[in-house]
Amino acid sequence: MFNVQFSMFNNLKYIIFFLCIILCGCKSRKPVTEDESSLCGPTFCEDSAYVFCAEQCQFGPRTMNSEAHEQCAEWIINKFKGYGCTVVTQKANLRGWDGTMLASTNIIASINPDIKERYLLCAHWDSRPWADNDIDEKNHHTPVMAANDGASGVALMLEIARIIGDSIGIDFVCFDAEDYGSPQWSDNHDENSWALGSQYFAQQYANGTSAIKGPWQGAILLDMVGGQGAHFYQEGLSVRYASQTVTDVWQAANTAGYGSLFIHEISGTITDDHKPLNEAGIPTIDIIPYYPDCEQSSFGPTWHTINDDMQHIDKTTLKAVGQTLIQYFCSQN
Repeated sequence: MFNVQFSMFNNLKYIIFFLCIILCGCKSRKPVTEDESSLCGPTFCEDSAYVFCAEQCQFGPRTMNSEAHEQCAEWIINKFKGYGCTVVTQKANLRGWDGTMLASTNIIASINPDIKERYLLCAHWDSRPWADNDIDEKNHHTPVMAANDGASGVALMLEIARIIGDSIGIDFVCFDAEDYGSPQWSDNHDENSWALGSQYFAQQYANGTSAIKGPWQGAILLDMVGGQGAHFYQEGLSVRYASQTVTDVWQAANTAGYGSLFIHEISGTITDDHKPLNEAGIPTIDIIPYYPDCEQSSFGPTWHTINDDMQHIDKTTLKAVGQTLIQYFCSQN
């Protein structure tokens, strides 16, 4: 009975998905801009990105070494392949802060691989095993669904792969083992316990053994790009290592009509997947929200809590970041 119901649900889900795509394709994009003649590129469909986000969450929390993690990896790989990307995986056994060996898989997908001038677009796809920032201590050992902190970045990349066309070359990287960093309730607070998948990618890049070599015209990390009330300040390490990309992306946001969400102020520096990339010589920016007035966390009220679910994903945020990226890529060519 369960299998039959699941099959019927999937059929309905995909009917809704394709209707969303058709409707998005018919909508005209009319952002408020100072110079509408500068708009370029296809229309980013937030409904499609929302579905991609929800589909990842249907596997459950994609925590390291779990069945949901392996199922979602296969799903991501097949989705990128379905949009014409060449896909390779970068597998490694990485040691977590608590000594646990993590079966990690970085997923590398390249759209239009024959184009020499390329961009790098990244996000992590794993879920945090512990909701250690939840206001209820009873939830501190509960896995996080990671609709925003994980799935949203992958969803944006998939939608861009679907619509970008054949004139722009992008290497998408889904980093694994980003969110296995030492929890707040442990006595081991090691900054290097975070972003393990990107650390491994950076090592391979520095050693010349990575599947993708670069250099890239611009490198961008997406993290938590679907949350309600999100605003994106210019992150400190991004400005230090890749100031021109910061300038270009924030200008693209202005042109696309989303300058009110991309704030021209510098926030603090953040330990994230862009840190090892920059240290390996890949100038990378981090598009990540900053909530200066949020008491629970400057990353927003759902960060590392059980409330990081689809109910707290905002299509407006997905649209703003997605259309900004499209504007950036297309305006550079």
